[in-house]
Amino acid sequence: MGDGYPRAAVSFVWGWRRARAAFHRALLRGSPARTVIERDIARWMEMLRRDRGTEPAPAGDFVWLLVRRPEFRNLFYHRIGRDKRLGTKALLEIAKLFYRPLESLYIFTEEIGPGCFIQHGFSTGIGARRIGENFWVNQQVSIGYSGVDDCPTIGNNVSIKAGAIVIGDITIGDNAVVGAGAVVTKSVPPNCTVVGVPARVVKRDGADVREELA
Repeated sequence: MGDGYPRAAVSFVWGWRRARAAFHRALLRGSPARTVIERDIARWMEMLRRDRGTEPAPAGDFVWLLVRRPEFRNLFYHRIGRDKRLGTKALLEIAKLFYRPLESLYIFTEEIGPGCFIQHGFSTGIGARRIGENFWVNQQVSIGYSGVDDCPTIGNNVSIKAGAIVIGDITIGDNAVVGAGAVVTKSVPPNCTVVGVPARVVKRDGADVREELA
């Protein structure tokens, strides 16, 4: 809601949305993960402004993301859900009634570094051993297990594009890019881009290459 609507109407709507987020704001203030979540918020707004010139709503960036980006809600609820205090759990369930999570986005990874950005989360499962800082993931991505306890470890500044499959006890190195539709079952070195089925390296340290994964 923006141009074409009376300013008073816009202010009223966003005031109502801010009121609906009261439980979320309380959860954020009291969360041990507050610093991490605040870094998430900053990165989401940076990415969205870079992509589309998004301006923050009158209610602020946090509420704008809750309203406009259901993927952010899932990440927020995941971070808050790691707090095992009974009061937090109860408040979290109430908060979900006001801004519901995206049902087709599943996050099973306990440890995810700050700055995680889920550009489109439809039909995406994130089940890694751990994920580093500034992770970027798109829609219809499967990150998960090839056995009972065999799942990937993902480094810092990794991007996994639409439709990719990353499974097994492998490592995705820092600054790696997994291309759309790639199937990755072997470790990816740092600073590499991989594409294809099975995935192969097409860029290493900025240079074009053609290498098989070891």
